[in-house]
Amino acid sequence: MSVNTNEETIDAFLARCVENVFPSREFLKARMAEGKPLSMYVGVDPTGPSLHMGHAIWLRKLARWQDMGHKAVMLIGDFTAMIGDPTDKGATRKQLTREQVLENCRTYKEQASKFLRFEGENAAELRFNSEWLSKMNLGDVLNLASHFTVQQMMERDLFQKRLRWDVACENCGKVSRSPITFASVQNFSSGKINGKFQCSHCKRMAPLDNDHIFPSSEMAPVYLHEFMYPLMQGYDSVAMDVDGEMGGNDQTFNMLAGRTLMKEMASKEKFVIAYKLLADASGKKMGKSEGNVIAFHDSPDELFGKVMSWTDGMIVNGFELCTDLPMDEVARISKSLAKDETNPRDVKARLAKEIVKVFHGDAQAEAAASRFDSLFRDKKGPDEEQMVEVKVDAAPARLLEVLVAAGFVQSKGDGRRQIEQGGVKVDGEVVRDLNATVAPGSVIQKGPRHFARVTK
Repeated sequence: MSVNTNEETIDAFLARCVENVFPSREFLKARMAEGKPLSMYVGVDPTGPSLHMGHAIWLRKLARWQDMGHKAVMLIGDFTAMIGDPTDKGATRKQLTREQVLENCRTYKEQASKFLRFEGENAAELRFNSEWLSKMNLGDVLNLASHFTVQQMMERDLFQKRLRWDVACENCGKVSRSPITFASVQNFSSGKINGKFQCSHCKRMAPLDNDHIFPSSEMAPVYLHEFMYPLMQGYDSVAMDVDGEMGGNDQTFNMLAGRTLMKEMASKEKFVIAYKLLADASGKKMGKSEGNVIAFHDSPDELFGKVMSWTDGMIVNGFELCTDLPMDEVARISKSLAKDETNPRDVKARLAKEIVKVFHGDAQAEAAASRFDSLFRDKKGPDEEQMVEVKVDAAPARLLEVLVAAGFVQSKGDGRRQIEQGGVKVDGEVVRDLNATVAPGSVIQKGPRHFARVTK
């Protein structure tokens, strides 16, 4: 398969969905114009059994790379998943067992095949990083660690967010979040830094020095094994001897760690593509707590409804990252929304249809849009095919148990939270009673898209 060196095709690839390119767009454009096949990989840690929309963004981008005649590699981090990528939350990510990891990634290749070609000419390659990481001994790990300093690791924004320092205002006595980073705290103790800051409470300037700054009670610990994650991920590039790596911009630190190792251990200039994340202007992304994370196994109706629950600020990014709509059309949509020339609800419905089309095809997209309009715009209620039938032995049955049996909640604890938050209806009425029962013939609704009919 020949490599596509068309300048417009390369420019389009380096523009759509791309936040940053390292060392530069010009560097990578020149490499792609050479006509030689380049290898690029994207890694995914198997922390759950289903791939989701975040994965689909890079899978679609990697598929275009493959279509251009370059080598596409999907790396499953079956070893790094047992370490856990650090988060900015107050606790370390839960470490998974080997059995959990293998079970989670059991169908990843099948799911990724929706976009990548693993057979035929220029087939994509599937790799597992336990192939090399599980064989490393202590000496190998120490040698790997010698390429980085603690100061370099502390530059990662995730660690900065967890290592919180506070400062007391000399004027009003109230405490604010310190504007300094953890890495510069050591300079305060030596008297090297003295300055002022604007208090977030009284808005006056106050001294910022060693006498006023102190560790916050909310400071979260950073464990040594968390430093190992970027080292391990970085070594993946060396072990596979790739030309480049692609990932979300929240993975930039880890990907650049691999760039450092490639330069020092293999004398090779690795490129890095950091793509945009699906979020609105405030940084709000899809999330499990919002219930709008799109999984590969979601039905057309579920997918359509989840997109409709996204914030309006995610519409334009959604078209760019998740659909095949031409970018000039995306620009027109963005301009129209900015000028209030169109109803965001209608544009979002178009987005939902386009995304369903990517996963399920045109016919399913049209049908999902029609059913959504019938249910929520025309208020006709759900079709029978949207109903889940739940058979109960005893009547009446506990609502909580029906929710679990229908698969609408993961556990009774989850069900209790849904009921308490007003997310469950019985025959159109919100029910908040945790001990509520339902009779045969009742229609249970959880959220905007899930319906079940109780039968004896």
